Amino acid sequence: MERYSNLRGKALLFLLFLWSIWFLSFSVRIVLSPILPIIEDEFMVNHARASGIFIFLSVGYGVSVIISGLFSGRFGYKKSIVFSLLLLSLVTFLIPLVHNFFLLYLFTLVLGFAVGAYIPSVIPLITEYYSENNWGKAIAIHDTGASIAIFSTPFVALLLLGMLPWRGIFVVFACIFLICAIVLCFACREVKIGKMPRAVFGDIVRVRSLWIMAALFTFGVGANLGIYSIVPLYLTKELHLNIGYANTVLGISRLGSVGVAIACGFLIDRFNMRRILFFMMVITGVFTMLMGLVSVKYMGIVLFLQAVFVTGFFPVGLVAVAKIFSREMRGLATGMILAVSMVFGSGIIPYLLGVSGDLYSFRLGIVILGAFVTLVSASIFRLKELE
Repeated sequence: MERYSNLRGKALLFLLFLWSIWFLSFSVRIVLSPILPIIEDEFMVNHARASGIFIFLSVGYGVSVIISGLFSGRFGYKKSIVFSLLLLSLVTFLIPLVHNFFLLYLFTLVLGFAVGAYIPSVIPLITEYYSENNWGKAIAIHDTGASIAIFSTPFVALLLLGMLPWRGIFVVFACIFLICAIVLCFACREVKIGKMPRAVFGDIVRVRSLWIMAALFTFGVGANLGIYSIVPLYLTKELHLNIGYANTVLGISRLGSVGVAIACGFLIDRFNMRRILFFMMVITGVFTMLMGLVSVKYMGIVLFLQAVFVTGFFPVGLVAVAKIFSREMRGLATGMILAVSMVFGSGIIPYLLGVSGDLYSFRLGIVILGAFVTLVSASIFRLKELE
């Protein structure tokens, strides 16, 4: 098929539609964070058990991205995204019916699975629709959906909580996902990979860069979504701020990250990709450690700066994955990297931070996480394919 050579007209409109799907998918995945203190109080559970939601969410996501990476190319990338949207609509309609905390674990597992089918399908779709010299810009613009979701979701949650109970938020999402699924059926051509070579999976797992990227994404996600998931608990339960103020601080801290994600898309074509990745990762580690060391007075500033640098890692990282792996390997490699990073980065890490909050303090866990982020950044220079 003929690829878009620029980002104007229909090309930009189609990209913005994909952006809106990613924005909504990411929003419903993280909306549990700003409302977690309310859920914790309603179900009367401790920090660790409440944070356990993110393990189930991430395991569902991880399983889904691997399955999507394996089969979406043959099934069809468009069909995979439509399936994701329909399943999201169903599960967000059912979550308000939950009155047992264990069932909430089950439904968040399915929610994570539904969201996970999207990215391994949309990255190959973007690389098929747009010329290679526009990959950096297109992927970076698309990735701002996550950045804007992280910024806006706390405010959207507060707005909706003023009109609806927390369960009603998910009903709103259910209706929107259904509409998006219908629109996508008419707005997109199907893209398939005819035959996936049998040796692809075995070849991918032997590529050292796959595991380096998985480690980088794990700690990048941990410093981003892992921190994001527990900040409302950290600010309300340990630093004794009210939930409205805590979510306001959390949302504003993500404002600067939107521009950074777009800027990184344009920097990729001008500067060495490995140096950009390394710079973003090291600074992220430093500000993550500071988050656990500074007083409440400076918390908002540190949260803001940490979010700016950690957000810049992801569009660059996704373009790096697209360049490291061939067309046939790209979807599966993306799925495997995201599976590992989401299970550990947005599942295990926030759970361990919750355990740290129960046993000692959230501060200690955050400082240790920041140290690991800083250390793992050195592995970026072992990515020979990006030389």
